Amino acid sequence: MSGVLVGAVLGAIVGGALLLVIARIGAIRRPQFEVRVLPYIRDLSAGPVAKRAATPSGPLPPVVGAVFGPALRAAADAVERVLGGAVSVQRRLDRAALDRTVHDFRVEQVLWGLVCFTVAALYGLLRGLRDPSHALPALVVCLVAFVFGVLARDSWLTTQVRDRERRIVAEFPAVAELLALSVAAGEAPVVALDRVVRRSQGELSHDLARVLAAVRTGQPVAAAFDDLAARTGLPLVARFAAGIAVAVERGTPLADVLHAQAADVREAGRRELIEVAARKEVLMMVPIVFFVMPTTVVFAFFPGVLGLHLGMS
Repeated sequence: MSGVLVGAVLGAIVGGALLLVIARIGAIRRPQFEVRVLPYIRDLSAGPVAKRAATPSGPLPPVVGAVFGPALRAAADAVERVLGGAVSVQRRLDRAALDRTVHDFRVEQVLWGLVCFTVAALYGLLRGLRDPSHALPALVVCLVAFVFGVLARDSWLTTQVRDRERRIVAEFPAVAELLALSVAAGEAPVVALDRVVRRSQGELSHDLARVLAAVRTGQPVAAAFDDLAARTGLPLVARFAAGIAVAVERGTPLADVLHAQAADVREAGRRELIEVAARKEVLMMVPIVFFVMPTTVVFAFFPGVLGLHLGMS
């Protein structure tokens, strides 16, 4: 049998296998008929299919979850037992507006750890081919890389929380002013909140949309804003929510409270900008010292130096 025929047979086998895999992935990703229909049939009790439809898929694709899901879930449980802090993680997930459970986050930590472990293992393998005596240090490096990946995902969650809260602080004055103008124009707090949520976009608008949804489901306005104050990690948003709750309960002028809070946030932003500039004063001098001043000196003295060379020649 010639090499061309063997290559053709192997190529056909690989191509057929790839086609089968692609077809299976498409079939798995396609929602089933029961999943699409049962949520709209209220006469039937919630069976296993309905429960599966209501359950989020999590951070894993369906194929990966079906193959490696049990092992990853076991590893996530082990990480949870070692690290703990499920309450803190859940609070940070809520503050970052991530629609995940603590178990999904632990699975993501395991995946990050496996990625770092794989990179370290490949480096150790390439180095072990040249020097087999480094097998044990390479194994230690792989374990350290796995731990680093797990902790890096936790640190990234904290960074996500800080970035989102920074965006909320930047959006807060405009949202507060819009809400104050709507209330001052004679609208009720709920109607004003609905107008602001429909006219604005951003992280704070997302939180206010959750408050509005809770109010529309029957929760009192003051209780919904109290929940927002308890859920957020920003003192200014907590004061904003508490101020609206008190104004709705006791009938105090809400527009004046909102205008005052927006002015306080703008003033706090200006003070923070001045403080950041004061802390980075030396770094702000680096472009001037190393780029602007040398350029100025060159442009100032180069004509004179050139004139001296021409005079001497």
